[in-house]
Parts: sequence; structure tokens; C-alpha cells
Amino acid sequence: MKKIFYILSLFIVVQLSAQKILTTEDWRNDLKFLQHKIHKDYASLFVKTTKTDFDAKIEKLHQDIPNLQEHEIIVRMTEIIASFEYGHTGIYFGLNPMKFHSFPFNLYEYNDGIFIEGVSKVYEKALGSKVLKINNIDISEALEKVKTVVNSENSQYFKAYGINYLTIAEVLHAKRITNTLQKTIELTLEKDEKIFQMEFNVLPKGESVPKKYSRIQQNEDWLTARDQNSTPLYLKQLDKVYFQEYLPKHKAVYVRHSKIRDDKSVNTENFYRGVFDFIEHNEVEKLVIDLRLNGGGNNYLNKPIIKEIIRSNVINKVGNLYVIIGRRTFSACQNLVNELDNYTNVIFVGEPTAENVNFWGDARPEVLPNSKIPVYLSFAWWQDKPAWENAEWIAPQIPVTMSFKEYITNQDPVLQAALTFKAENFIHKPMDYIRSLYDTNQLEKLATEIPKMIQDPKYSFFDFESELIKSGNQVSNYNPQASVQIFSFVTHLFPNSIIALKGLGENYLKIGSKKEGRQVLEKVIAMDKNGKIAKQARKLLKN
Repeated sequence: MKKIFYILSLFIVVQLSAQKILTTEDWRNDLKFLQHKIHKDYASLFVKTTKTDFDAKIEKLHQDIPNLQEHEIIVRMTEIIASFEYGHTGIYFGLNPMKFHSFPFNLYEYNDGIFIEGVSKVYEKALGSKVLKINNIDISEALEKVKTVVNSENSQYFKAYGINYLTIAEVLHAKRITNTLQKTIELTLEKDEKIFQMEFNVLPKGESVPKKYSRIQQNEDWLTARDQNSTPLYLKQLDKVYFQEYLPKHKAVYVRHSKIRDDKSVNTENFYRGVFDFIEHNEVEKLVIDLRLNGGGNNYLNKPIIKEIIRSNVINKVGNLYVIIGRRTFSACQNLVNELDNYTNVIFVGEPTAENVNFWGDARPEVLPNSKIPVYLSFAWWQDKPAWENAEWIAPQIPVTMSFKEYITNQDPVLQAALTFKAENFIHKPMDYIRSLYDTNQLEKLATEIPKMIQDPKYSFFDFESELIKSGNQVSNYNPQASVQIFSFVTHLFPNSIIALKGLGENYLKIGSKKEGRQVLEKVIAMDKNGKIAKQARKLLKN
């Protein structure tokens, strides 16, 4: 038996160290090809990073290549592409010809920490453990180390997908979580109030953990921490793209929609036609559409969903339509969420989405000539909202997260929140309400209502300060007097907001109130001293 284990271990070591031989010049030519291709055909991706920074990273890697192992070069290339910060633009380690080595556990972040959600049966003792350290490095520090490798649009995308990079041997070494490319990794774990260490062996090259929607599917070789005696609605019938269930206690119809695709049994249009036919002929007061698992698909399938909702007098009311979103809500599903926000009276529940509101989507693979690595680069811009409404995500009006205990015991606090929320007098779009009061000159009501809303926990999802500042900036160029009004209101609500104070001072200067403008800008400088906003204030005073 020992001999068998020795042979298996030797096989793994050989796999880890076996390299396809490419010369330094080969890699440098690949890098040059990539640089030229992006500047020539994908320059529109330079939004969150600059051409200068991109070229500097390319040059640094060019110089470092002779001193790097193959997997380190690939990870460095991946970091360069990840710096564009678009989820569709990236290098993916699971694809040929550069499949990497995974460790046999699945990590998932809950509101009380990062846990081993699933694991190979060989390591059953670790199942359900909280992860404290990886190779004696705190888990939070390890996540920070791999963050630059992940093509994250926002922190939700990283929470959904970035955590997986801690299970890849090559990434752990490239980011110096391990000192060498190791066939084992030690985790420090906590379970049943006991802290212990466990060592895991790497899987064969290219072999992956059997996950579906970020969770292990239990079988004879793999275990999940979730109790298998029952299944919550959002994890039922995962073989289907969508399904519906009537919840008579709540007079609600629940729909789990996990891809923007047609199911093989019924297409999207006919499925939703059936849903609304049921609503029309039964005692239904509420529709819950669960998109928390939905990573996208075909954007053109969204239209019939929106049409059916708009057509329904029962559902398209504030308090009757709830949509669950989360860290996997991405791509064409972000488009669906945007359209729901634009055209219906939806209330979102759960976590923010994994995609920017407007984003670079569809990507084509550009294959590097020597290594044959496919680099996916986005070419299609999707814009469902005006530029000034762009944001890092769509946030829920009812923010709800899940603990590990809730997950493993099949509770669903997110769905429960949607089913039990009392929407009477709830303003689901605060900025629209504020604009309506301002446009109709209800300034006294504005002055009394908004401070109350800011203090109301129901509106904790809405960043009043940032959104009001954004409104002040929007009107600044064509109506600085109105901008002064808005910024005066914001500084009354948020007296320590240096950005709002800077906006107020700047617009005082625009309308010729130089004394007031100078006073406010000097206050900004005193508050921010040598900060970025203070520098802007000094520049305004000089001009």
C-alpha cells in the first residue's frame, strides 16, 4: 500500500513539474502579440486602467520572464488582463493548453466567514470547517494576495469567483502564498470550537471539483456540508433552467431562473406566459423571481419576461414583485436586472450583483501564437442606463445575506425576507422620489422627509450622500444656481462631506458669489489638508 501511495505521489510531482518547453523569446513574442492586439483592436477596454499602466506591466513582465516558471508567467499575464476589471475579459486556468492543479475542497464565503462547503471524501473531517489560514497565512490576507489575478468588476464578482483561486496550486505559488509549487497545502481550520490543521493533496492536472452554481454536488466521492434530507427552493431542480412553485401560505408564485437560456422542455417566452396565466387564474398577490444563481446567457431572451410583468396589473405594483439577486447575478442577467429596474416596480432582495450596471460583455478568444493560450477580450458594450446612472452593481433594496448554519440547515433568509416584507409606504426608488419633490417645488416636504428616510433602516441600501452629490454635479454645467441649492441641501444633511462642500464652493464661484465660494473651499482645505479634494479646492481658488 505504501508503495502505491509513493507511486501516486511521484506521479503528481511529475505532473506538477512537467513543463511544455517555451523559450524566453517565445513568451516575449506572445506578450508582444497581446500588447499589440489590445492596443489595435481593444483600446476601448482602457476605462479602469490606462494605456501607460498597461504598457508598464507588460514591460515589467517582459524583463522578468527569464526568471519565472511557466505558471508564474501565465499568472502574471492573467493579472495584466485582470487589470481591465471586466468580468468577461480574462484568462481562464481551466482551459487548454494551460490547465492547472486544484486542491480537493470548495470554499464559500458566508456572512460569518469562509467555510469548506464541500470536500473530497478523503478529507471528510474538514467538511463544514471555518477556514482561518492557508499555509499559515490569514485567509483575509491570502484573498488580498490573489485579488489582482481575478478579473473582478466589483467585490461581489470576487466573492463569487475569486475565492476559487485559493484552491489552485499554481496561483498560490505565483502569489507567494506558498514558497514553491507544492503538491500539498495546509489549512488551519475551526470546527466544533476546535482549531486544527489539515493537509490536502493536489488533484491530477486539469481535474476539478464537481461544482454546480458554486456548490459541490454530493456523490460517492464528494461531500457537501448541506443537509441532504431536504432542499431549499433555490437549489431544487438544478437540471432545469427555470421552474415555478406556488406558495399558498404567502399567496405567492416562486420562480427560480438560473440561466438566460431556453430550457429544453419549454422556451422562456412560453414558460413566463404560463407563469402569468397561473397568476391570473389563481389567488396570487406576489411574484418572486430568484436570479441569485443566474450567470447570464442570451440577452435577447429577456424581453418576453419584461413584457409579461408590465402587462400584469396584479404583479407590477410596489410590494408585489420581488427579484432575488446576488454574487452570481452576471452578464445577460445583469441586463435583465437593469431592465426590471428601468421598466417595472421591482423590489430587489439579497446581495448586490456581480456586474457593473453598464459593462463590456461578449468576448472573443485571441490565441497567443506560441503558448496557444486563449485570452478572452470583450468587444461589446452593453448600456441599459444613462452614463450618470452607471454603478458598480445593482444593489438590493432589501439586503439579506446568509450564515453558514442557515445554508447547511437549508434555511433561506433571502426568500423569507421577500415573502414577509411589508411594502406599505415603502419608496423603492428614493432618488426618483427626491427628484419629484424637487421638480414640483415641494422643498419644505423635501427638507423634512429626506432626513427621516436617511435615519430609517429600511433605506440603508441607498447611499443618499453619493446620489445627491451626483445630482448636483449633473446640473452644475448648465444650471450652477440649482447646483448650489442641491449642494447646500447635501451639506446640511452631511456637514462633514468634503466632496459636497467642494461642489458647493465650486458652484458659488460659478454664479459669481466669490466670497461664499472662498469660505467654503477654505473649509474644505482645512478639513482635508493634503488630500485629493483639498488639492482640487486649492486649484479652484487659484483660478
